[in-house]
Amino acid sequence: MAVKPCLPWPDKRLRTPAVDVSEITDEVRTVWNDLIDTMEAMPGVGMGANQIGVLLRLAVVDGSTERGKAVRLANPEILHKSVELREHDEASPNLPGVSAKIKRPRAVTVKFMDETGAWVEKDFVGIEATSVQHQIDHLNGKMYFDHLSKMKRDMLIKKAKKHSTGGVN
Repeated sequence: MAVKPCLPWPDKRLRTPAVDVSEITDEVRTVWNDLIDTMEAMPGVGMGANQIGVLLRLAVVDGSTERGKAVRLANPEILHKSVELREHDEASPNLPGVSAKIKRPRAVTVKFMDETGAWVEKDFVGIEATSVQHQIDHLNGKMYFDHLSKMKRDMLIKKAKKHSTGGVN
């Protein structure tokens, strides 16, 4: 479909919880395709619709090594989280030039509506578990850096501002 521009932080839509989709329509399929194209262009392992300004609970995740295996999720909800945590360096195209190590459950079970409109439960492990949690945060109006202490979050945002202005405040 198309690579879409990612909203720059602090666009208020990044803090706005997305709304549920009631059915899988051509519009929903188009958004999913745009998300996949945008994710692949980064390249990344996931993307939530509000990252490109669409306030619908839609996301895609593809942690496969060969690519082209994106899972399309509508209205994703975490049902179970592993006790074991996994630390991973997370970033977002909405706040380019910075990243932070975030600890999240190593595995999650997610309930979502798939591309056929059926409700499914799927286990995500490793990088895909990290990504699906990251995308659900986006859909809930949260950013990955919300998992950091206030001091670390403030330092990260200040560093991102320097990066976006070429080091000039």
